[in-house]
Amino acid sequence: MTNREYGMAALNMQMTDHVARMEYSVLMHDDLIRRVTGCNEVDDDAKRLFMKKWDICMAWNTMANRTHLGTCRSSMGHAVYNKDGSDRDTNVFTFFDDPEDVFAFDPLEQLPYYTQDELTSMFDRHYDAKEAFAPDVVNMTGTYITGMSGMIEMLGWDMLLTCAGEDPDEFGAFFTRYSMWMERFFTALAGCKAPVVMIHDDIVWTEGPFMQPAWYRRYLFPAYERLFAHLHGTGKKIMFTSDGNYTAFIDDIAACGIDSFVLEPTTDMAYIAAKYGKTHGFVGNADTRILLTGDKYAIRREVARCMDIGRECPGFIMAVGNHIPPNTPVDSCLWYDEYCRELGKR
Repeated sequence: MTNREYGMAALNMQMTDHVARMEYSVLMHDDLIRRVTGCNEVDDDAKRLFMKKWDICMAWNTMANRTHLGTCRSSMGHAVYNKDGSDRDTNVFTFFDDPEDVFAFDPLEQLPYYTQDELTSMFDRHYDAKEAFAPDVVNMTGTYITGMSGMIEMLGWDMLLTCAGEDPDEFGAFFTRYSMWMERFFTALAGCKAPVVMIHDDIVWTEGPFMQPAWYRRYLFPAYERLFAHLHGTGKKIMFTSDGNYTAFIDDIAACGIDSFVLEPTTDMAYIAAKYGKTHGFVGNADTRILLTGDKYAIRREVARCMDIGRECPGFIMAVGNHIPPNTPVDSCLWYDEYCRELGKR
């Protein structure tokens, strides 16, 4: 089987002879790519060779992002993540001055307008570009600003929490109007050529929900049900990603009709495996902090923990749940890969 076939088998809940793999940010790790491939220049060919050697079966991607909000967005700045520091951003500003401005804002009237054909074409071009870059893996398109992440981009955390605390229902009404603006993106996704759709929405913090769970169930998940309904019956696989600990909402998200959960180490993967392991896929959830320490025995224990949870679930895909950044020791990455191969056998 090819790497792409392993990825599709996992999405289709078909058991294979070893666990499939997906990793995030690892293609930014030039030193690792050079070590694995033997290539001096880290170009697209070297990256594709690396993906093949590491048995990566799937590439995480979305198309709709903060730029689609036009000028109606805030900025909280950005710390350094890229090796060269190019992503550092000290330009901090807010689009809204106070909660009343938020509650009076109508996304349907004031956010950019895109026709159905424009959006479908955008998703198709995005998917085609990913296919051209990595034709041997499962590619996808999707939305990064689905709901709560759209709120974060528009409001920034301070204004978001102020609005949610001052008047949860008015904030809920604003969120609902935003989800109605997003609906055209989902009807376009339903008609695009990509067989897999990634829905990203950071609905929690590391510790869990940052608002009352009742608010999510009154406003967020009904919006998901309405949006995701456009994808049901299209044959597309729906993957859902949230940073942080969304254990409290696993059942709610499953009920919205997704096919696969993508999670960081703080979300309870064992719960997903026990309740949904025969019906849903899930991706994760090794802790990058363990790779960063460079302790090979701890890395092996962490890989074993994940594999022991997911190995007998046909839809499980192994990944470091919160990325392999470029500052990860190369030896740690190589040990991680070795243990994935050893412990991922079925």
